[in-house]
Amino acid sequence: VDLAQALQHCHQMVQAGATIIDIGCESTRPGHVPISVAEEIARVVPFIEQVRGETRALISIDTSKNEVAAAALLAGADIVNDVWGAQRDPQMAAVIGQYGAACILMHNRPAEEAGVGDVIEAIRVYFEKSIARVRAEGVRDDAILLDPGLGFGKSYAENWEIMRRLPELVELGYPLLLGASRKSMIAKLLELQDPKARLSGSLATTALAIQAGVDFIRVHDVRENRECAQVMDHCLRYE
Repeated sequence: VDLAQALQHCHQMVQAGATIIDIGCESTRPGHVPISVAEEIARVVPFIEQVRGETRALISIDTSKNEVAAAALLAGADIVNDVWGAQRDPQMAAVIGQYGAACILMHNRPAEEAGVGDVIEAIRVYFEKSIARVRAEGVRDDAILLDPGLGFGKSYAENWEIMRRLPELVELGYPLLLGASRKSMIAKLLELQDPKARLSGSLATTALAIQAGVDFIRVHDVRENRECAQVMDHCLRYE
C-alpha cells in the first residue's frame, strides 16, 4: 500500500525489460483473507492512475471482481487478469467486452478437486467454458490469453505434469501465459524456503515453457528471465 515504493518497483521492472505490469492488491495465495470490492478499488485505482501516466508498458489488473476490473480499466489498465477465468463473477466477461479489454483467463478449482482425473483435460474443458463466456460478450480471439494456473487447485504432481504437457495446451490455439516464478512447487523440489533463492528453478521453467511454445511468462526476477527468454527465442524462434 506504499504507492511510492510500488511505483519505484514498477519502473525497475520496466527498465529490466517487463512489457506488462500486473497490478493487484488482494492476495490469491491459499488461505488468503478476501477483501471487499470497495477496499480493493481504493487500494489499486490510485496506483494504476499514477502508473498509467508514467509508463508505456501494458497494465493488467489482477482481480476476480467485475467492479474492480471496470474501475481499473477506466483508470488506464489494458488487460484483466482473472484467476477464475471469468467464471466466478457472472458479470466479469461482460465488463471485459464492454471496455474492449484483453484478458488472461486462468484455470482454477477448489483445492479438494486437486488430484482428481486428468489435469490437462480438466484445464481444457475449463478453458472452453471461459473462452465461450468472453467471446459471447464480444472479446476477440486475439485478446485472449490462457493461463493453466500452476498452484491453484493443483497437487504437487499435477503442477509438474502441466509443465511436462504444456505443448498440449499450446495446441488449443491461444497464446499461453505461464506463472511458475518462485512457486512452492520449485521450493519443494529443490528444498528451498526463501522465495528469492528459487531463481534458478524459475529460470528452468521459463526455458522449458518457451521450448514448449508458451508466449508469455509472469515473473518476479525480470532481467534474468528476460535474458533467458531472449536466448531461448534466439535458438528456437530465430528468423
